[in-house]
Amino acid sequence: MSEAVPAGSGRSPLRRLLPVSLAVLAAFLVLVGLGTWQMERLVWKQDLIAKVEARIHQPPQAVPAEADWDAVNFEQDEYRPVSAQGRLRHDLEVQVYALIDKTPNGGGGPGYWVITPLELPDGATILVNRGFVPLDRRAPSSRAEGQVPGLVTITGLLRTPEEAGLFTPGNDAAKDSWFVRDPVAIASAKGLLRVSPFFIDADASANPGGWPKGGLTRITFPNRHLEYALTWYGLAATLLGVFAAYAWPRLRRR
Repeated sequence: MSEAVPAGSGRSPLRRLLPVSLAVLAAFLVLVGLGTWQMERLVWKQDLIAKVEARIHQPPQAVPAEADWDAVNFEQDEYRPVSAQGRLRHDLEVQVYALIDKTPNGGGGPGYWVITPLELPDGATILVNRGFVPLDRRAPSSRAEGQVPGLVTITGLLRTPEEAGLFTPGNDAAKDSWFVRDPVAIASAKGLLRVSPFFIDADASANPGGWPKGGLTRITFPNRHLEYALTWYGLAATLLGVFAAYAWPRLRRR
C-alpha cells in the first residue's frame, strides 16, 4: 500500500523559499531605508550644530520687526542673538515647569522658567524667558527685587516655540499650569494681542536679587543618528545572515 505524499512536497526548494525570500527582501529594504534616513538626519544635524555654534557668537541684532515675524523660522533664526527694549509686564508673568541639569552657581533640579511679556514702544509684545527659579521661588513675591520696573533692554537668544515631548504634560491655561513654552498659547491665555510667534531666552545678565537666573539656554543637541544608522544596517546584515543559515541547508538538499 503506497503512502500519501504531503501536499506541496513535490515543489522545488527554490519555490518553497520564495515566500520567505520575498518577506526577507521587504524587511531588508525597510531596514536599509531606515539606516539611510538616519544618515541623512546625521548630515542635517551636523549642519545645524555648526550653524548654531557660529550663530550664538555673533553680536546681538535688533529683534525682528512685527512686519517680519511671519518670516522667522527655526532653520534661519533659532539661537540668533537679539536685543529688544520695552517694559516688562510682570502682572502677566507665567511660570513654565523645567528640569535643568545645573545653574551657573552649581544648583539644578526642578523649578520654573519665568516667562514675562515685554511690551515694546509700538505696542507689540514679545515673550521673554527671563531665566530659571527653583520651586520655592515660583511666587513673584518671593523675588520682588527681580520685578524690574520701567524701560529695560533685554538681550538673549531668539527661540521658536517648543514642541511637547511624548511624555510632556499638556499646558492647562485654566489652572495656569505650563509645561511647554508656547508664545501663542500663553498670549491667548493672558489676553495679549500682537504677540510675536517666537520668544527670547534672556542672557546671563544678573537680575536684582539674583532671580531669575538667565543664560541657561541649552545649546547642545542630541546627535545619535550615526549610532541609530549602524543599528539599522546591522539588523539588515543580521537578517541576511539568518536567512542564509536558513536557506543554505535546504538548497543543498536539492
